[in-house]
Amino acid sequence: MTDPTTDRPPLPDPRKRRGRRILAWVLGSIGALVLLAVAAFLIWANVGVMPAEPAALAAVRDDPAVTLTDEGGAWVLAPAAGESDTGLVFIPGAKVEPVAYAATLVGVVEEGVTVVITKPTLNLAFFDFRPLSDFTALAPDVHDWFVGGHSLGGVRACQLAEGTEGLVLFGSYCANDLSDTDLAALSISGSEDGLSTPEKIDENAHLLPPDTVFVVIEGGNHAGFGAYGAQPGDGEATIPDADIRAQITDALGPFLLAE
Repeated sequence: MTDPTTDRPPLPDPRKRRGRRILAWVLGSIGALVLLAVAAFLIWANVGVMPAEPAALAAVRDDPAVTLTDEGGAWVLAPAAGESDTGLVFIPGAKVEPVAYAATLVGVVEEGVTVVITKPTLNLAFFDFRPLSDFTALAPDVHDWFVGGHSLGGVRACQLAEGTEGLVLFGSYCANDLSDTDLAALSISGSEDGLSTPEKIDENAHLLPPDTVFVVIEGGNHAGFGAYGAQPGDGEATIPDADIRAQITDALGPFLLAE
């Protein structure tokens, strides 16, 4: 359409042009904020990961009774004899190097259990959407599989537990309701845990199966479930790490290998 007095197209409405500029600015600002948030999260997820203690890991590697193999997406800790019918897929806590749990779990491996320690995406269990079968496939000779985890890894394990032989929680609790299932479950906690406190364990106990076995390690703290050093916000253990690991093995072995 033209202006009849000039035979020229009318000038665009300045209010519409200003509105488009404002809209473009708003959308660009939102996009930039989203990118900054994603970048900040990725940095946070990958910085400050708590590493495995070298001495504890070296002791596992030097143990002639077990083998420790890096399978890319997970670590496989297996009896050196190669005979194992029972397996545990274990999910690490948030921002903990997965192999830091080898020192804790080696005791049950020496008793004949194969353990697959997952390597969660972005070091956070909730961002790992791989099915349990991706991990059980790493030990095809194992028939009876349990799932477990520490802290946030335990929360994720609860979501994967149905259809397995049972659930194992280290300093953790469920966010989903398993109280109507007949799943075997073992909850091991520490009396000095400053993160998954005894109060939090008790408050969420009703979400676990009715026959859940509860074991409290007197003097144990949150970081004592792995071998990665002190953890911010945690309580202070009043017993040595070796005692914590021994008590975990004493509770976990009979649970996994019960006839």
